[in-house]
Amino acid sequence: MDYSEILVRYGELSTKGKNRKQFIDRLAQDIRDVLSDLTAVKISGTRDHAHVYLHGTDYHIVAERLSKVFGIQSFSPSIRVAADLTELKSAVLQLFEEIYHPGMTFKINAHRANHSFELDSLELNQTLGDLVFDNFDYAKVLMKGADILLRVEVRSEAIYLNYETIKGAGGLPVGTSGRGHLMLSGGIDSPVAGFLALKRGVEIEAVHFASPPYTSPGALQKAKDLTRKLTVFGGNIQFIEVPFTEIQEEIRDKAPQTYLMTLTRRFMLRIADKIRELRDGKVIINGESLGQVASQTLGSMSVINEVTCTPIIRPVVTMDKLEIIEIAEKIDTFNLSILPFEDCCTIFAPPNPKTNPKLEVAEHYESRLDVEGLVERAVAGIKIEMISGGTSDTINEFEDLL
Repeated sequence: MDYSEILVRYGELSTKGKNRKQFIDRLAQDIRDVLSDLTAVKISGTRDHAHVYLHGTDYHIVAERLSKVFGIQSFSPSIRVAADLTELKSAVLQLFEEIYHPGMTFKINAHRANHSFELDSLELNQTLGDLVFDNFDYAKVLMKGADILLRVEVRSEAIYLNYETIKGAGGLPVGTSGRGHLMLSGGIDSPVAGFLALKRGVEIEAVHFASPPYTSPGALQKAKDLTRKLTVFGGNIQFIEVPFTEIQEEIRDKAPQTYLMTLTRRFMLRIADKIRELRDGKVIINGESLGQVASQTLGSMSVINEVTCTPIIRPVVTMDKLEIIEIAEKIDTFNLSILPFEDCCTIFAPPNPKTNPKLEVAEHYESRLDVEGLVERAVAGIKIEMISGGTSDTINEFEDLL
């Protein structure tokens, strides 16, 4: 089928009232981002739907990407026909010869946006319905739940036909709920948490802690590749690499093993919060799942949280591992996540970490450390990359944050 455009329908955006235009504009930008390398494709939006003009681009490539963009309720590939009744009839007849078979029902749903066209919407429904009956002796109309619902949209420049409806990703356009900072490890859980935040319209920036030489270049690349997997759901993502070696060595040398994980997570949270503040974020997002590891008990999370007043979103906190894995497989991050590279949370992991640490004890051990200096040096040394579907651009200077 030679499609000329894709009609995109909005999801929850219909409930946004006075903010509707803001949501639609952001969705249009997200669509442009995920299709940015397809230079022939053009996008325009209206109050009720958007049009993605293919201009010869392979429909299947565009459709596969659109199916992952949050904010899209559904979309339909469309055939362009000249604004002429004779050509319209010929196109409808040709289309039905391809898709209409004995035992199937049909319905015509015409809409005349161009009021200078010779037939109005009702007359178009009757004329095209008669055309089908005259050419198919098995034709049968069904007003609700027809096998084929042919939509005919008459615009000023042309007429568009579509009959398929492909379900979109739903949710809200990325960015309409503000910005959050995702603590992205190389594991299974944090990319899923990022995906779920994106679905509710949060623009994420990925914060990844690297401790060379204990963590390898392969572990860093794995985190970037996981970030790239998330770009298909709403466009480019800033990847923020945090140098964490000095902090982990200080904790290892000056605190007991049982509190190593607690102190490590407290430092990570302090740094993520500082980055959030510098980059105008609203929340911190992580992949903690209650009870999964020692640092994810209620007792541990409570002590770790004490270093910040910033809201922390934990999208997978109530899910078990199998539920998280199921989502990871659907969003194509699972196979990357299980690659055997060490991350910051595992390189110095003690055999018996505290599952119910005490705040006063954690603070006592931190008093042996230059907490402010360690955090400041880590933040000053961050590297930022813009990760897109195929490329990344590195920003090395801390000043570019400001």
